[in-house]
Amino acid sequence: MPGTLKTVVLDSDKCIGCITCMRRCPTEAIRIEHGKAKILYDKCINCGECVRSCKGGAKRPVYDSFDLVSSYAYKIALPSPSLFGQFNNLDDPNYVIEGLLALGFDEVFEVGLAAELVTDCTKKLMEKGTLPRPVISTACPAVVELIMLRFHELADHLLPVYAPAKVAAKLAKKRALGRGIPADDIGIFFISPCPAKVYSLHREEVSDEKYISGVLSQSDVYFRLVEKMNKVRSPRRLSKCGYSGLGWGSSGGESNSLGLGNYIHCSGVRNVLGLLTEMSDGKLDGADFVEMNMCPGGCVGGVLNVENPFIARNRMRQLADKLKIPPATMQEYGLEEDFFLWDKQPAPSTAFQLDEDRFAAMRKLMKVEEYLKKLPGIDCGACGAPTCRCHAEDVVLGGGVLDCVRLEERK
Repeated sequence: MPGTLKTVVLDSDKCIGCITCMRRCPTEAIRIEHGKAKILYDKCINCGECVRSCKGGAKRPVYDSFDLVSSYAYKIALPSPSLFGQFNNLDDPNYVIEGLLALGFDEVFEVGLAAELVTDCTKKLMEKGTLPRPVISTACPAVVELIMLRFHELADHLLPVYAPAKVAAKLAKKRALGRGIPADDIGIFFISPCPAKVYSLHREEVSDEKYISGVLSQSDVYFRLVEKMNKVRSPRRLSKCGYSGLGWGSSGGESNSLGLGNYIHCSGVRNVLGLLTEMSDGKLDGADFVEMNMCPGGCVGGVLNVENPFIARNRMRQLADKLKIPPATMQEYGLEEDFFLWDKQPAPSTAFQLDEDRFAAMRKLMKVEEYLKKLPGIDCGACGAPTCRCHAEDVVLGGGVLDCVRLEERK
């Protein structure tokens, strides 16, 4: 995941060097240097786990300012399904839509509706039987980044379909242009529950046709929405998202919407890592579909939310039970599969590669193994690296000498 875009940054003044974030990072992308954390962005997947685990609040997610919305003449909001789980006693999603319109948006296109269309497309692709089993959901961008970083052998199993937020943006822009609104006047803003989606959508916009104008924080929008929603007395029937699309906001929602009996879903960094390892070893070949979310509980567990994920998930379930709208279909919206399919496959990352030259890489690997024989192998983190292997690789790649307290004790 190389690049200069950063959606998680460090406030060094708040960092106490406690190594908690280093321990929790799923890609070993954090080091402790001179008593402060350092993020190795070439290995960072922007999952937000360091933000969630930081004791001092030193990790900060980055997203677009709400002020950017006013830069456009015609403003479209794309609310995530998990947004609807943030509000207490919400019995009608139309209150949220009315609140967004009161905030200054001219139109609201629910990402949950796009999720239902993605579900329909996925069903048709899987019915063809051409996708390698098990098919891995690509709804969570952090999972996709993790696979392209550490599990290259699973890349062919990724569902080659855009995530619902991107699909919603494409549909919203298509509809606005169809109404005669000039392209330069259209501002499309996704309201995100996590920094991974901020990163993913901004990165896609660099190389693809531009659909997303900005990605907002769900917590920032929430506090602006509450006041507006409290003033709504009788909301109009504007929502088009049904129970299926709303369910995508929590772990298992996508799998349930597909109607498959042979699927696996899990959430949380450690669970995802464990499941990917099992898949890499060929132990899940019998499954048809695998849904993974890096955040605990799914998108409701994103670090840009305000509510406890389990409470939010319960609220969404109760709200979904009241929705009688049937899931949207591609035929209903006049769409073909090509509308949803990736323009290009994601590229594997070489961040863990010791050297581009194979023979040089072998020499460096031999040096790493030599250093590992000297190190204690207890992965204590005192050296500032999460494991002894990471420390050995850092020394080989960056120069210097082994810095291990156990080595000092032996002298």
